[in-house]
Amino acid sequence: MKLTLRKYIIPALVSAGMLSGCSEDLEVKPYDGMTIDQTTSTPEGLKAATIGNYSYLKDSYYVRNFHMLTEYAGDNVALSGTTTDPLFYAYNYQHLTSMSITTNFFRKAYQAIYGTNVVIENLKEGQSAELDQILGENYFLRAMVHFDLVNIFGRPYAQDQGASLGIMIRDNTDINDLPARSTVKQVYEFVLKDLEKAAALMGSSKNSSFASKEVAYALLSRVYLYMEQNEQAIEYADKVINSGRYNLLGTADLPKYFSLANEGNKETIFAIKHTIQDDRGWGSLGSMYLSDGMGYGEMYASASYRNLIDRFPEDRRREFIVPVYLKNADGSIQTGSDGKPLLASRNGYAKYFITKYSYQEGVVTLSSPVYLRLAEMYLNRAEAHAKLGNTEAALADVNLIRQRAGLTGDALFSASNMMGYASVLDIVLDERRLELAWEAHRKYDVFRNKRTMYRNYPGTHLLSGQTTQEIPYTHPRVVFFIPEEEIILNPKLVQNP
Repeated sequence: MKLTLRKYIIPALVSAGMLSGCSEDLEVKPYDGMTIDQTTSTPEGLKAATIGNYSYLKDSYYVRNFHMLTEYAGDNVALSGTTTDPLFYAYNYQHLTSMSITTNFFRKAYQAIYGTNVVIENLKEGQSAELDQILGENYFLRAMVHFDLVNIFGRPYAQDQGASLGIMIRDNTDINDLPARSTVKQVYEFVLKDLEKAAALMGSSKNSSFASKEVAYALLSRVYLYMEQNEQAIEYADKVINSGRYNLLGTADLPKYFSLANEGNKETIFAIKHTIQDDRGWGSLGSMYLSDGMGYGEMYASASYRNLIDRFPEDRRREFIVPVYLKNADGSIQTGSDGKPLLASRNGYAKYFITKYSYQEGVVTLSSPVYLRLAEMYLNRAEAHAKLGNTEAALADVNLIRQRAGLTGDALFSASNMMGYASVLDIVLDERRLELAWEAHRKYDVFRNKRTMYRNYPGTHLLSGQTTQEIPYTHPRVVFFIPEEEIILNPKLVQNP
């Protein structure tokens, strides 16, 4: 990074378009519309730089790679074929030190951090409410990116109270200062401090494409939950829930949740905004999950997830899964000798498309990935209550989410109706799985709770003849290798085991 960081950074600092698209190539051509001195010396320039910092998040090197590194390692997905794309190594836990998706994510993340540091260093606090808002947004973005990095390259905090190595903390723009890896605990403490600062500075109720006080509170709830500081996780979830800014989308609208533009979705707290100009077509997140005139449609809902959601056929969340049936020449669905529809398959794997990253504003491959939403706040609170022994409070939040999904009566939990679960925490974790599937939570929910990832279902994560894949939370590949190119550039970085 020492040799190339400035070349990577400056273009986005002067991006003045409203969350405009970023280049897919790290070798971005210099922008000649505004000098770096102009960008950092005027409020207008720093506002433009902040828009550039948001743009880093939607760059495919960030958002697409983040999704593949987190979601593909979970038990809600089943890949239907092998591929030379390095996503395959994230999916099957056969990581390499030279994986382009980790290298590109690492670099793009630190570019974003550098961009926030430019604004933080050059924008004096207290000039106006508007500029304090801008400053707070950059503190939030810096915290969010550090948090994403440490969860990908550092072990879950709860496993050893953050004692293991995390990632570099970057709180300045000195490109000659290449630090060693801080511990996970140190990174979490840095993230908490930045989020608290962000919340104190921000007063504007911007839409969910931007940070606000409540967005910082929501991420604070998640961070504290991951640290198992449960009282604080509840406190910040309550701040969001009681703010009055958000409401759960209604039951009838739930299946359409992710096709709605995020600004008009009353449940979304923060999303990485994509407009039609940002649609990446075949390179979109949704293209792996669905094929509808465009898209590969190679990553399906796992049998494990389908078995869980199918326990209650009236659950409206089942509608995010679309079974694909064989068709006759006239377009009618083929049926077997038993009269049941025949499922289509790829390489012998039944096709169950996933629609959470498709059809925004009617465009097949357009999506604004949701990073924080109100349902998570209720489930954060439920998990924290479960760990504190507050059974009724935990089940009340779980049932609220289940009722929104269309479930009633005996499909709701109580202390006398545990439906075969051994503990309230087990109930909460399964509800998180049902509600937050394919939203980059599941891997973390399993491993931070010191559980095993069971992937005992069909998919190309299994070698020929295998029927099971079980990843214990102690497995070294719970985290990814630090990119070897970065270790060459910064010898202070120590590789993960």
